[in-house]
Amino acid sequence: MAATRTDSITAADGTTFDAHVALPDGKAGPGVLVIQEVFGVNNYIRHVCSRLADLGYVALAPDVYHRQQPGFAVDRTGPEAVGAGVKMAMGHDGAQGLADLGQALAHLRGLPEVGGRKVGVTGFCFGGLQTFLVAKHHEPDAAVSYYGSNIHTQLDGVADQVTCPLLFHFGDNDPFLPNADVDAIREATASMDHVTVRQHWMGGHAFDNCFSPFYQPYQATAAWGETAAFFARHLG
Repeated sequence: MAATRTDSITAADGTTFDAHVALPDGKAGPGVLVIQEVFGVNNYIRHVCSRLADLGYVALAPDVYHRQQPGFAVDRTGPEAVGAGVKMAMGHDGAQGLADLGQALAHLRGLPEVGGRKVGVTGFCFGGLQTFLVAKHHEPDAAVSYYGSNIHTQLDGVADQVTCPLLFHFGDNDPFLPNADVDAIREATASMDHVTVRQHWMGGHAFDNCFSPFYQPYQATAAWGETAAFFARHLG
C-alpha cells in the first residue's frame, strides 16, 4: 500500500490548503496532480492516488473546495448524494480555483520526491474540466481528462494554448454529457496531433468510480490501461 501524507500548500494570496499525497514504493518518481470529482477528496480520489503511486508516480490531490468548506468530502456518491457535490461545484470560484491548481502543480513539481521529473495532471467529472483548464493555462507535461463536463464551452484558443499531450476519456452513453459535446471537442482538436479523444462504448458518467453505483468495470479497466500507457510514454 502506498505511503500517504497531507501537505500544506500556500496559494498566491497567502491562503493555505491541504493536499493528499501518495508515494510510490521507491518514494520518488514523476508527479501527477489528481483533481477531484464534485465530491471532494474522498475515498475514491485517495484510491486514485494510490493507484497512481502503484504505477510509480507521486500523486497529489488538493482540496479544491478549501475556500468554501475545507475538508469537504462525500463518500456516498450515488444519485442520492449528487446534490451536495453539485452545490459545492456551483459555488466554486473558477478563476481563483484555477490559480490554486496552478500553485498545487508548482508544489508538486517542487517536491523532493519528484526531484525535477515531469509532472502530469488527471481529473474526473468536475476535475475533468479542471484538468483541461490546467492543460490550457499551467503547462503540465501531460494531461488525462475523464468525462469533464462543459469542456465544449472552453475551447477558444485550444490549438494555441494546449501544448502538452492530452488524452480525453468519455462514455458514449453519458446522461450528463451529450455526445454532441464530445463531437465539438473532437472537431476543435482534430488538427492537434498531441490530443486524443477516446469515447468508450456504452460508458456512462463516472464509470471509473469503483466506490459508486456508476462504476463500469470494463470501461474503467480499458480507460485506466490507456491512462497508464499514456503517462508512461509522456512522463517516464
